[in-house]
Amino acid sequence: MSTNPFAWSFRAQFLSGFVLCGSLIAYALYVQFGMLMLPCPLCILQRVAFAAMGVMFLIGGLHAPKGRTGRAVYGLLVFLPAAAGAGVAGYHVWLQSLPPSQVPLCSGMGLDYMIESMGLAGALAKVFEGSGECAKVDWTFLGVSMPAWTLVWFIGLGLGALWAALKKRG
Repeated sequence: MSTNPFAWSFRAQFLSGFVLCGSLIAYALYVQFGMLMLPCPLCILQRVAFAAMGVMFLIGGLHAPKGRTGRAVYGLLVFLPAAAGAGVAGYHVWLQSLPPSQVPLCSGMGLDYMIESMGLAGALAKVFEGSGECAKVDWTFLGVSMPAWTLVWFIGLGLGALWAALKKRG
């Protein structure tokens, strides 16, 4: 197999996407339980998007359809949660860029409690109001916050899925 991932088979590219999504979630769990940094509601939504992408990558990689239409469907099924995750991550980055005086107040509720007490629609509306906990930057790598890195990963994996799905193959 070539060392160039752009030359890999659809199956190899999609299974690699699955491994990357799993690795990103594993790192998020390490940060939560190993470094004791609790995720904010927007972080949890980003994890859900990575999990959805990972499942679609795995199913697509195991199925590995030969036809271009089947591959395009899998590419779209990965791209949709990638786009949703990128939207959440972009919003999260925007919240983190606000001056402290413009940051919304903390809700103090966890996502699971919000869903239980307000229902899914009410909880999502509350999450997207943002909160002080979502605007706090606890972690950086190379001067870039975790939501900004997840935005990069969502864009890269989403475009990678489309590339794998739409690439002409011999």
